Amino acid sequence: MAPSTTAAPQRIALLAFPGVRAFDVSVINEVWGVDRTERGVPAFELRRAAADRAPVTMRGGLSLTPDRTLAWLRRADLVVVPGLDDHLTPAPSPVLDALRHAHDRGTPIAALCGGAFTLAQAGLLDGRRAITHWNLTDLLRKHHPGVAVVPDALFLQDGNIWTSAGTAAGIDLCLHLVRVTHGAEAAAAIARSMVTAPFRTGTQAQFIEHPTPRADRDADALAAVRAYALTHLAEPHTVASLAARTGMSPRSFARHFQATTGTTPLRWLITQRVAAARKLLELTDHPISEVARRTGFGSEVTMRQHFAGHLATSPRDYRAAFRQRGGSSPIAR
Repeated sequence: MAPSTTAAPQRIALLAFPGVRAFDVSVINEVWGVDRTERGVPAFELRRAAADRAPVTMRGGLSLTPDRTLAWLRRADLVVVPGLDDHLTPAPSPVLDALRHAHDRGTPIAALCGGAFTLAQAGLLDGRRAITHWNLTDLLRKHHPGVAVVPDALFLQDGNIWTSAGTAAGIDLCLHLVRVTHGAEAAAAIARSMVTAPFRTGTQAQFIEHPTPRADRDADALAAVRAYALTHLAEPHTVASLAARTGMSPRSFARHFQATTGTTPLRWLITQRVAAARKLLELTDHPISEVARRTGFGSEVTMRQHFAGHLATSPRDYRAAFRQRGGSSPIAR
């Protein structure tokens, strides 16, 4: 079932102020600012909100022209905060006040990379779990000790606040926010247009500098076995059976797999199966038991257990909620 394109566009506020990173601004605009309705993607209303309409200076001689003031955040369904060039520069007081008011209204707020520092300055991360670029986690802890900094996630949610790790993880978070609001097919269509993966698994531990580089041969073998598993999800897989396809011992395979992806082989496999099951539930009328079979869970009971752990819902309720909203599910507030 294709997402509905007749509903009112989701209103996205890109929060703009001096010092925001041009890359993050571009990511936000690429995900929500491009009309892809002819491809079945819902319409979005992306607005660049700032304290006033004056151009916002960014690094590299670039500037961003706001088209709304901060008052527009009262209408927004989602507020997205770009990362910063200088993570310790105080954000303007009106920006911090606008963020606090949006949070008080229950509006979801997402910060990309160093945007977590802006949320922390507003006091919105006190007592919350948050993530930023792996090279900035100690700085965030030092200057904002009230934040429970998570060292190795790609992105995470705490209440109605989302934060992401560095640079490319901002793309992951933006696509995930599309996925949870409008479904996997809409996120996949945007990802295809951007020539990027619709979702990545693992943590940013896979990108942290290591003293000893891994061999290209092992990386190629691991990529090949992941590709095989994805095209044969219905088959039973174990660490031993996957390791056999690479010529490694199970122990060596598991160690190299986690170093490469940031997660274990079985956790990665379950995540892929949940993603595939979501897509089948959204786009087909297959019985739940058939979805479980096609995605390798084997039984509806097993699939239901993993849906509960990953999505805090059941496959049946997921399908019902998605279809009741015509292919669109609002971000939980």
